[in-house]
Amino acid sequence: MLQPSADERNIMIVAGESSGDLHGGNLLHAAAAIDPGLNFFGVGGDRMRQAGCRILFPAEELSVMGLVEVAFQLPRILQRLRQLKQVLYSPQKPDLLVLIDFPDFNLRLAKEAKKAGVPVLYYISPKVWAWRSGRIRTIARRVDRLALIFPFEPALFAGEAVEAVYVGNPLLDEFSRFEKEAGTENSCGGRKDVRTIGIFPGSRRSELKYIFPTLLDTAEKIYRQQPDVRFLLPVAPSLEKSYFEQRLAGAGLPFEIVEENIYRVAGCCDAVLCVSGTVTLQIALAGTPMVILYKASPLSYAIGSRLVKIDHFGLANIVAGKRIVPEYVQDEASPETLSGEILRLLNDRDHARQMRQELVRVRELLGEPGCSRKVAAMAAEMSRGQIHSSSYRKAARGN
Repeated sequence: MLQPSADERNIMIVAGESSGDLHGGNLLHAAAAIDPGLNFFGVGGDRMRQAGCRILFPAEELSVMGLVEVAFQLPRILQRLRQLKQVLYSPQKPDLLVLIDFPDFNLRLAKEAKKAGVPVLYYISPKVWAWRSGRIRTIARRVDRLALIFPFEPALFAGEAVEAVYVGNPLLDEFSRFEKEAGTENSCGGRKDVRTIGIFPGSRRSELKYIFPTLLDTAEKIYRQQPDVRFLLPVAPSLEKSYFEQRLAGAGLPFEIVEENIYRVAGCCDAVLCVSGTVTLQIALAGTPMVILYKASPLSYAIGSRLVKIDHFGLANIVAGKRIVPEYVQDEASPETLSGEILRLLNDRDHARQMRQELVRVRELLGEPGCSRKVAAMAAEMSRGQIHSSSYRKAARGN
């Protein structure tokens, strides 16, 4: 690693999956505008690489979903953790460690950073509101500042010795930029007499073997009952188009596999069937009615269902604080049930209109754009040795 000049600071950044790479890329772009002296290196994907991050190894090596699946990949994950620890303890250790989500890996790295004297900024906190709330104190011990993306999160850290700030949601920045660039352009294609259904399979390869067969069977049932439809399937940057081409070959269904902006694809759809995760909030911002599903290996689900303590797993429902979007998990997510929900969205105009109105409310609850810029400013400040904001220091002293 090169020694920085007097005006340069090195920041290690770690994002473990596709959504983290997305937010990391936006953060790097904002940081370049705020402080050109910041040099980022670490773990991420194509978006972070394109934004100027020097990638030590790709995020996809760590992106495994499910407790059982993680166990099989554990040796490789631990080897990569050791690699990053060595950097933290090296003579050219970074001026700051920025962690994006991915808690099981990143909280271990935060512990080592604390020992090594490297300040830690955690962007997109572990979801302590969903499960393992005991991690709140662990986070407070290992992290200096928390940049939170849901308005209800700061209250969870009240009274803890960590600065926890709601910075807005990074998807608002992304969506706002898309709206400005897209303007009134509409490149959806297709025929006016054909309804468009989005099939959004997510970004994790480890999930596809459990989820994709259900998505395909659901599409087949929809097509049989309502043949005046077409299906759009967007490919996440972490996946290959060829994977879906092979799976859809010979299916006899009107699928179009696209590598387009996700908001453009969602905006072209009359309804979307999607997996849980960041994508559900992206579709919510586009205002498209949807149905959410999630499936995992039977053992992973049996273990996880005993740990997770939330009423909803779809982010749109979590932000809304109520069930505005149908969501089905594991055996509930049958092709019969899912196809029925999608057909209702296509043919019951009042139902679809009500869901669109509720999704507008979700966008309002998230606040205003500017999240990436706020986090970039926090990173620039902390890289200079200013660990906490002045307002937080006053509050900590009781002033």
